[in-house]
Amino acid sequence: MSIFKKKNEDEAWLSVSDLMAGLMMVFLFISIIYSRDAAKRERNVTEVVYEWQQNEAQILAALIKEFEKDLVKWNAEIKKETLTIRFKSPEVLFEQGKSNIKENFKEILNDFMPRFLLLLNKEFKDNIAEVRIEGHTSSDWRGKDGKEAFIKNMELSQARTRTVMNYTLRMPELNQISGWMTKTISANGLSSSKLIPMSKEGPFIENKEASRRVDFAVRTKTKEALFNILEKLSGGGIYQDF
Repeated sequence: MSIFKKKNEDEAWLSVSDLMAGLMMVFLFISIIYSRDAAKRERNVTEVVYEWQQNEAQILAALIKEFEKDLVKWNAEIKKETLTIRFKSPEVLFEQGKSNIKENFKEILNDFMPRFLLLLNKEFKDNIAEVRIEGHTSSDWRGKDGKEAFIKNMELSQARTRTVMNYTLRMPELNQISGWMTKTISANGLSSSKLIPMSKEGPFIENKEASRRVDFAVRTKTKEALFNILEKLSGGGIYQDF
């Protein structure tokens, strides 16, 4: 082998070695940057989860303090895991198959809604994303079943929640926060999409009485922020800062 051939081979080998070393350095830098970003994302998620838990605990404590003594007479309950106040007496709320509010339910709303909304606005305004009025029905509809019953119940539940929202927006006690209410309150008819079972154990059997209800649910901004972060994390790839 000539001296020149050996020299060329050595130079070629050195070039490949330099290239591999350069690539290794690039991969090392990417790994360091990704690890740093991953740690940052983990800290962000932890901080948002902590803030969400703290905010929801404060709202829950305030709701319990305000309404604990009224729940029995209203046949209502506070669902702690969802920040929801549930009214469970369908015979008190509306006429069967109609959206008109019964007089007894009007009396309850006259007491409940001003206290509920003024409390949220005064103490938690900056952290409330949405106050949802949710109407729920059983799966029954006058002898019909399946999709037709679901559609009829959807129309009914939507009409009922709109009626409750309209009634609330016209309360003179709430005029002072009318701007906030129109941006925050929503009416959501959910038909029979969230039925309540007779028991959590065994096969699903619908509790038709319990499924007919009206819920008032609080959504916080920190919960929305957490959902946005989780959505980004589930998207794959190199995540954006949040």
